[in-house]
Amino acid sequence: MKKDTFIQIVKFTLFSISAGVIQIGSFALLNELATLPYWPAYLISLVLSILWNFTVNRRFTFKSAANVPVAMAKVFGFYLVFTPLSTYLGHIAEGSGINEYIVLIVTMLSNFVLEFLFCKFFVYRNQENTLK
Repeated sequence: MKKDTFIQIVKFTLFSISAGVIQIGSFALLNELATLPYWPAYLISLVLSILWNFTVNRRFTFKSAANVPVAMAKVFGFYLVFTPLSTYLGHIAEGSGINEYIVLIVTMLSNFVLEFLFCKFFVYRNQENTLK
């Protein structure tokens, strides 16, 4: 593995942890205080973490000057598949008695790995380190 890729993985991990804190924190507020059902709490918290994660990773991890609307459209395409699938499967898991926080953590870990690969090899392909 190249040194640059290793550094990207470390940065992506740290920023994803911060996005995870945003997602878990907002999920907990919506789930416990607003007492929303699992899926709307999950969706709202997911959107908040996506916006944060996209912004910081584009700037600091991939250092990309790629057209922001195009890059965001690509990430949006990822989430057009990931979000309904993870929401549906999470709803089923939670409905079958699995604790909603366990469902959330497993979903977040899946999202972390898949999103890094998607960004690295599709969203910012040939456009890394172009930000001055």
